[in-house]
Amino acid sequence: MSLQVEKLEKNMAKLTIEVSAEELEKALQSAYQKQKSKISIPGFRKGKVPRQMIEKMYGAAIFYDDAVNELIPKAYSDAYDECELDIVSQPEINVVQIEKGKPFIFTAEVATKPEVTLGEYKGLKVDKISTRVTQKEVDAKIQEEAEKNARTITVEDRPVQDGDEVILDFEGFVDGVAFEGGKGENYPLTIGSGAFIPGFEEQLVGAESGKEVEVNVTFPEDYQAEDLKGKAAVFKCTVHEIKAKELPEIDDEFAAEVSEFDTLEEYKADVKAKIKEQKETEGKTKKEDQAVEQAVANATMEIPEPMINTQTRQMADDFAQRMMQQGLTMEQYFQFTGLTEEKMLEDLRPQALKRIQTRLVLEAIAQAENIEISDEKLDEEIAKMAEAYNMEADKLKEYMGENEKKQMKEDIAVQEAVTFLVENAEEK
Repeated sequence: MSLQVEKLEKNMAKLTIEVSAEELEKALQSAYQKQKSKISIPGFRKGKVPRQMIEKMYGAAIFYDDAVNELIPKAYSDAYDECELDIVSQPEINVVQIEKGKPFIFTAEVATKPEVTLGEYKGLKVDKISTRVTQKEVDAKIQEEAEKNARTITVEDRPVQDGDEVILDFEGFVDGVAFEGGKGENYPLTIGSGAFIPGFEEQLVGAESGKEVEVNVTFPEDYQAEDLKGKAAVFKCTVHEIKAKELPEIDDEFAAEVSEFDTLEEYKADVKAKIKEQKETEGKTKKEDQAVEQAVANATMEIPEPMINTQTRQMADDFAQRMMQQGLTMEQYFQFTGLTEEKMLEDLRPQALKRIQTRLVLEAIAQAENIEISDEKLDEEIAKMAEAYNMEADKLKEYMGENEKKQMKEDIAVQEAVTFLVENAEEK
């Protein structure tokens, strides 16, 4: 194999790769061996037709596609290793020459990693984050826990109130005519949940069990059913059952049930500490996001389109993997959401660009500030991973190849660049 490298505009490059005529002939012969059992010519038993006879009858190009598919992956891989370019996209392949007895020549157009010109990245302005916890916040958190531990009781001595769960029958009419999908029996509905169209649930407040009540609503203009958009409707509703939450008494006994503490005061102190910790974490993340966003905005770089396309496709593939883990195919996802693959890729594109820009800028900052990750630091991170996966650190390290270790060091350096930005930022 021989290789020529031509650098193009906008961080693109073209690799011209030449494979010897001998290698092409081997690939053609391999293609013939795979296909000969499928080809029939009168006068020959199936699988016994000479290659020359097949090429004479169907043309020499009959085996070209299979030969090309065999040759290109290895030849491109060898060229990738040899060219010393930092390639950041899938190659766009074009066959230049394929002919028996001559070298096979093809080109691979690729995007290369863009250079970044850093702007200001020290002394960036970030928000000052308060981690003060108020008593109101503590009480709200404890109230939330009480809601989770509430009992549901049937109410018989009062009408419907906001927050109740009701069991009801309903039927909807437009211009006095019942419409399809507007009827339900023994339907559970929590008042105030917003599960029904605006105005419906509020009009059930005050309804008495066993008595019919009319609910007057107007369907939103963006309602999914075309024939109901913007239409006024009347729902005849009958509440059969009213259920309400009965909250536990917030005292020492409650604290002992929902926590590891014996007293309410101890429980409150722990809730306060956890809220403070959460605020600290959220504040740290907010500062990081603000600093990184400014550093990226201050930098200049030219991102090649194929690099964005490759990142977009990778994000779509990652999303598809997560869907599969939940037992959902992408075909089902598109059917349920009404999206198309093209629209999803279009929506992901801005995120892909931002992810590329952020990574490039942080790598450039790590390089500018001589942030290097030692083997000892890598071992510390591997030990943390091993603990998370319930593995032995040495075993995990054995499973990792040199490329994985190199990538991990780069990822740690990028995170340390984020820390550097925040440490050198100024609070406003």
